[in-house]
Amino acid sequence: MAPSAPDRPLPQTQRTRHRRLREQGSLERADLDAILAAGFICHLGVTVDGTTMVVPTVYGSDGTTLYFHGSVASRSLVSSPAATVCVTVTHVDGLVLARSVFEHGVNYRSAMVFGTPRPVTAPDEKAEGLRCLTEQATPGQWDYARRPSRKELAATALLALSLDDASVKIRTGPPDDGESPDAALNVWAGTLPLHTSWGTPEPDPLLTSGIAAPPHIADRTGTSAQ
Repeated sequence: MAPSAPDRPLPQTQRTRHRRLREQGSLERADLDAILAAGFICHLGVTVDGTTMVVPTVYGSDGTTLYFHGSVASRSLVSSPAATVCVTVTHVDGLVLARSVFEHGVNYRSAMVFGTPRPVTAPDEKAEGLRCLTEQATPGQWDYARRPSRKELAATALLALSLDDASVKIRTGPPDDGESPDAALNVWAGTLPLHTSWGTPEPDPLLTSGIAAPPHIADRTGTSAQ
């Protein structure tokens, strides 16, 4: 992901201002960049024909723009350029298990990006946006696999959304009731971390014999090419 302006704080707007749990809010652009860089699936919130939809889709970020795509037949993607959308990326880092159920929580990193996306139609930007998407999910894959044909590009809707209107929240650490009256209870409290990792690559059953997983895939999973 290309560098943005890490020293420039995120602007506060009516949509992005932290109103609840302000202590978990962050105005650091570097936090936004890190959250986006850590994932490749977002949830797109959009209103279509008066009905609110939340659609999971793949995204890529270059530090200033968020790209997301789908089939041109997708109602959400076709309709969203005409209206404000909300794109959310969330990573769950663990459960916060307190002495009381009321104080239970989740350690997480989350970013919400608001705005009116624009359809990407220029061939050069469309190719670059799709490269951004591909490399976000699997670095090295764009130069390894066959790239989209003209027909495939025509069947793909690519949208671009500025990162200028974004809200970030992060929660870390133990439960908050360690110094409360509940601390006297004979109840275990702490955090239950959640870690995700890639498994061993599984070849397509129809894969031609002798084709091994390329290094950029094998290295990512910590396995040897096979």
